[in-house]
Amino acid sequence: MTQPETWTALVRHWQTLADLGGIGALLGWDQSTYLPPRAAAGRARQSALLSGLRHERATGAAYGRLLDDAGALTDLSPAQTRMLAAARRNFDRATRLPGAFVQTFSGHAGETYSAWVQARPANDFARMAPLLDKTLDLSRQMASYFPEFASPMDYFIDAADEGMTAAQVDRVFTALREALVPMVDEAAQADVRTDFLARHYPIPTQLALGEAIARDYGYDAAAGRQDLTAHPFMTRLGAHDVRITTRVREDDPTDALYSTLHEAGHAMYEQGVAEEFLDTPLGGGVSAGVHESQSRLWENLVGRSRAFWAGQFGRFRAAFPEQLRDVTEDELFRAVNVVRRSLIRTDADELTYNLHVITRYELERGLLAGELAVRDLPDAWHAAYEQNLGLRAPSDVDGVLQDVHWYGGGIGGAFQGYTLGNVLSAQFYAAAEQATPGLEADIARGDFSRLHGWLREHVYAPGRLYTPGELVERVTGQPMTVEPYLAYLRGKYAQLQG
Repeated sequence: MTQPETWTALVRHWQTLADLGGIGALLGWDQSTYLPPRAAAGRARQSALLSGLRHERATGAAYGRLLDDAGALTDLSPAQTRMLAAARRNFDRATRLPGAFVQTFSGHAGETYSAWVQARPANDFARMAPLLDKTLDLSRQMASYFPEFASPMDYFIDAADEGMTAAQVDRVFTALREALVPMVDEAAQADVRTDFLARHYPIPTQLALGEAIARDYGYDAAAGRQDLTAHPFMTRLGAHDVRITTRVREDDPTDALYSTLHEAGHAMYEQGVAEEFLDTPLGGGVSAGVHESQSRLWENLVGRSRAFWAGQFGRFRAAFPEQLRDVTEDELFRAVNVVRRSLIRTDADELTYNLHVITRYELERGLLAGELAVRDLPDAWHAAYEQNLGLRAPSDVDGVLQDVHWYGGGIGGAFQGYTLGNVLSAQFYAAAEQATPGLEADIARGDFSRLHGWLREHVYAPGRLYTPGELVERVTGQPMTVEPYLAYLRGKYAQLQG
């Protein structure tokens, strides 16, 4: 083939891989939103079949030869060179995983998720234990195909956040724990009024309000939609089909609001990737940590700020006039930032959230290292929560069964990205404020366009053009550091405490 023909064939193959991935995501989205209970076994089989088909195309000899031919091409642009390097990395990793293993792993994940949906409300960890044992075995087996990593945890962390190691994550977590524990001890003593959050808030109004704010943020509803699920998530089903989900409670309007804003942050990242990168190896978020930085930035640094509530309080009061009749703007701002030790990670405030993540990360590391058995996981969970947060869950519903991650995929690398995202959210926001001063005044007017535009240009559009470390340094002028995040938290909670 000629040089243009080789590149055209390669792009066409990437589009096929992206389409198969989108179909798989569609099956997963449907399973988490609308799938009838009796269809679970059939869906697991379908997902396994599709995973096998995609793996065949991602590892086929013809594709390997095409990558070799493309490697000999001249006059590639920097973006094309990076595409090819990313594709080669993906190919080399995928070819180490036997097709039968990939199909088994996918089918088991579907079966386990369907079982978890029923086992969690029933507080039935015994039902999940054998499935989780198999998940752990499969996760270790996956890591074993990559012996260059010092430990299974290193493999999974690198897969989620390229270039990161368990030792680096440990250092970040140690610094955060030392700083956060005394901050939590002090802030948790504050007397904050929250009684009005337990009043009745109609679900349709909640959903409409959250979706409207997400659109104001910059979420393109013409290229996505929102639905309800047990555990909120964002998913890309196609180049211009990026969907979000939320959950809603009638007695707490902040649950649906912040779930929607969180997932909208993820979705805006995906929707902001440059058109030329879509359906190529560069067509998505660069890492779990950077992705999470955008969900946490829009959820917390914007959505829980005083400026946000200065601009949105009147809107909320108009939507819920009876429920907020005796509530001031300041009271609502303080209520959504109250610090309380809690059992649920997704409900946690900004100060305690990372302690939830650190707990899960350390349990994952123990499981993968063989230092913790699945049968002992509930007790280990309770002991860790008592140590880190001074709480004990009354059952496994709010304990080891609360998160979907171990029951819808593998064990390892699932949680550290949340805290890395928190750290990076403050670093990116500080860079945006330095480049375009006056963002708080914009937010107080309900105008998010400058912040969204800056992030879209500098963080979203590059997709995976750079490694995570390269992107952070290009955007902020320095490697990832915890200092902007700790400065943000100290400043915010000092203000809240007067």
